[in-house]
Amino acid sequence: MSLPLHDAHNHLHDARLVPHAPSILAGLAALPLTTSVVDGTCPQDWPAVEALAAAHPWVYPSYGLHPWHVNTRPADWRERLLDHLDRAGPRVGIGEIGLDKWVPGHDLPVQIEAFVWQLRLAAARDLPVSIHCLQAWGTLAEILEREPVPARGFLLHAYGGPREMVRRFVERGAYFSFSGYFLKPEKQARREVFREIPLDRLLVETDAPDMAPPADAAPWHLPDGQDGRPINHPANIAWIHERLADLRGLPVAELVSNVDAAFRRLFG
Repeated sequence: MSLPLHDAHNHLHDARLVPHAPSILAGLAALPLTTSVVDGTCPQDWPAVEALAAAHPWVYPSYGLHPWHVNTRPADWRERLLDHLDRAGPRVGIGEIGLDKWVPGHDLPVQIEAFVWQLRLAAARDLPVSIHCLQAWGTLAEILEREPVPARGFLLHAYGGPREMVRRFVERGAYFSFSGYFLKPEKQARREVFREIPLDRLLVETDAPDMAPPADAAPWHLPDGQDGRPINHPANIAWIHERLADLRGLPVAELVSNVDAAFRRLFG
């Protein structure tokens, strides 16, 4: 596919992908991939994101404290985040940040404190922000409606919220990224939501190495992880664009053109 392809959310720096880096990079080059937004999740992995961005001009770095890591955050995490943002220059995002009531032992008040601080920072600097949410959609909507958000908008990555809340999020500036994981047969409800999301708010992501698409359909594969879980190959991004075009009843070129325009509005 020679059309501009953007992966709006992944973790290319993840240790599960590192052993396969040569084949992954070759696959991405063959697409070719235009932009890969690589999201850090804690201070410990932000340097790896920074190193990837330094090595590959198509990597768009993003740094954030994920809700899964708020209870183990170092005392100086805010200072370290600001340092990474300042070193990156204007081409940088904040994320992955958010709220999660699904993860065992979650502490929602602490998650909210970290999320709101990072959201305000993104709004003050007008940086794109990538938001994770599981089982906390009402709380997230209330925060987004009372707090400042970036003028350019924000991404609800791998949107899994209710259909009824889409318009509410759109009114606050949301974009929604479609994941290949939603192509699994049991995820029909998620696909139906993405039939109705405004076309100018659609993005596409892999979330690699997580959220693997159906193994019997995806064209790119990696060996399973040591825990036996499938590892998502980032080069599946082209195939996910094609399947989303099918879902929306559009020619692939038209879908990719719309996604490209939406990506450039949000990420610049």
